[in-house]
Amino acid sequence: MSTTVHGPDFIALQVRDVEAAARFYEEHLGLRRAPAAPPGAVVFDTRPIPFAVRGLLPGVDLDGVAQPGLGVALWFAADDAQGLHDRLAAAGVPVVRPPEDGPFGRVFTFTGPEGYAVTVHGG
Repeated sequence: MSTTVHGPDFIALQVRDVEAAARFYEEHLGLRRAPAAPPGAVVFDTRPIPFAVRGLLPGVDLDGVAQPGLGVALWFAADDAQGLHDRLAAAGVPVVRPPEDGPFGRVFTFTGPEGYAVTVHGG
């Protein structure tokens, strides 16, 4: 029997404080909550792949790692990456890679409230 894998279909970050993380992504990136989410999680209405923040699974200790998600690249597309960078920087959000032009447009990386590195690219 052959199975076809189509690629990523859902992305979730495990966080200590689900509501604080959800507010960050709503307030700073403008993400909107999806109408339904499993218990202990907030799912956002992102396309083509849903993005969520969820409580820690048993055995996950974010305090025991230097940087959550180290080695995983999480990228968000934006209409105006430079404008988003400017708003995040003005709000005191740590920018770990300043804006530069790349093959996917303007690109920069920030860290969210839980320490995950998030790269934004686009116009």
